[in-house]
Formats: sequence, C-alpha cells, structure tokens
Amino acid sequence: MSNFWSAWIIILTSVFLVIQAWILFSNRKTPRINQDPDDPTTGHEFDGISELENPMPRWWFGLFVGTFVFGIGYLIVYPGMGSYQGLFGWTQVNQWEAAQEQADEKYGAVLAQYMEYSVEELVNNEAAQQTGSRLFANNCEVCHGPGGGGNYGFPNLSDDDWIWGGEPDQIVFTLNNGRVAAMPAWSAALGESGINDVTEHLLTFTGRSTDAEAAARGESQFGMFCAACHGADAKGNHLLGAPNLTDEIWLYGGSADSIKHTLRNGRAGVMPKFGDTLSEEQIHLLAGYVYGLSRQ
Repeated sequence: MSNFWSAWIIILTSVFLVIQAWILFSNRKTPRINQDPDDPTTGHEFDGISELENPMPRWWFGLFVGTFVFGIGYLIVYPGMGSYQGLFGWTQVNQWEAAQEQADEKYGAVLAQYMEYSVEELVNNEAAQQTGSRLFANNCEVCHGPGGGGNYGFPNLSDDDWIWGGEPDQIVFTLNNGRVAAMPAWSAALGESGINDVTEHLLTFTGRSTDAEAAARGESQFGMFCAACHGADAKGNHLLGAPNLTDEIWLYGGSADSIKHTLRNGRAGVMPKFGDTLSEEQIHLLAGYVYGLSRQ
C-alpha cells in the first residue's frame, strides 16, 4: 500500500471515530427546548406525541462506550489503520499458514499411509475415497460440480472423455501444475462463410449437417486451420489439450450456434494448479478420487 493511501485510510478512520464520539456524548441528554420546569417534554411534538426529556439509559450508553473503546483497541492490536501492522503483526496469511501447519501435524501421518498405494489402488479403498471426496468438495466441486459432473466450460470428470488425458500420471500432473488451454479466434482467417462451412463439417461427425457442399468446403478449411491441434481425424490431442470433436461431448455446447461462437471468438480455459496449496499426499488422494469418478 502506498504512503498516500495509507495516510488517507488513517485520516478517514480517525475522523469518523471523532465524529462518532461527538455524536455519542452530545446526544447523551437531549437539550430542552421547552423551558417550563413543570413540562418534562423537549418541545418536540408530532401527530400528538410529545418527546420526553429522558436521558439515555446508563447501561445503553455504557454499551456504546464499550464498543467504541473496543474498536480503538482493535485498531491498536490488529491492522486496520493503513499500513500499520498492529501490535501482534497478525495477518490472514500467517493465520492460514499456522492452521495449515497444525493440520499437517495432525493429519500428515494419516495421509502419508495412502502413498503406499497407487492411484489405481486408491479407487477400491473406501477410506481413501471418502477423504478424496472431501478434498474434491473443498477444492474442485465449485467448478466441476457435485460428483464431477461438470458445468458449462468445466469438463465432466465422470465420463471417459479427457481433454488432457485421464491416466493417473496425467491427472496428478494436472492437479499439481494446472492447465491453460487456448482456442484461437478464427473469425479473421475464415470469415463468416468459412465459419459456417467448418461448422457444417463438424456437424457431419454426429450426422447433423444439413449442407453437404458447405461441409465439403469446411473439411479442407479444417485441415488447414484446425487439424494441427485437433488432428486430421478431429479426435483431439491430449498433449495440447485439444478436445475430441467427433463425439457428442462439448465443453461449451455442441449446437451449431455454439460451435460458430467458439470458432468466431475462440475460447480460453484455465485449470488452477493445486501443487502450492495441497500437499503431495492430498494430491495423490485427490487423483485417486478423480480417477475413480470415470470408472464407476
């Protein structure tokens, strides 16, 4: 944080604290407008209801003072005033790292025992699968859905169609290092007519093409622009993360309009790496769970 923004936060926070203190103490007792000693009202009246000159109850006022003092103490002990780190030097990262160390000490030995099993063997280990399912729920389910069923733009992990390969070593590599896929936009190279032709060619693999001449033209264009990644037979390439285009499994939708949109604008998919946040043992267990999803 720059010195300017640090000073800005400190000044604003201090000003608001002063204003809050002034409001609290200045309103402890409502000033009387009506000077009649026999009239206990302030002189404010609305709809036949008069405001009495009753001071704020002590217990209520004490609660306000207590929260105010607590707030000041909190800003002294913990970070909250610009770049000031607080007396204890507390940070969210430090707390997370400490909790992680405690968890590693507590569960490290339990997880380490599963390293004696291969990823394939973990599929038939009930305890390992239960632990793997919890790891999946905490780290993967938000994108891939419950049970790995996938979502729009996020692969289904419960079938046998894998973009980057579904063998144990490939799954472990994906979990450790993440994946970055890039489908370039072909609008400039193909033009709208070329996009339509390639789409018709792709639809022929599932018997949905309605224009044979366009599909024939698209076949040659596919060989020129797409085969380098997806292969001449359009079966895909795990090394490049190029999906199989001949089945009926589509990451971004397989309708003619969806395919045209993909060709026209391209796609960018990112699988985050978990090698920095999960231990080797956790990655191993998670790989066993994911590997087992497609073999149920």
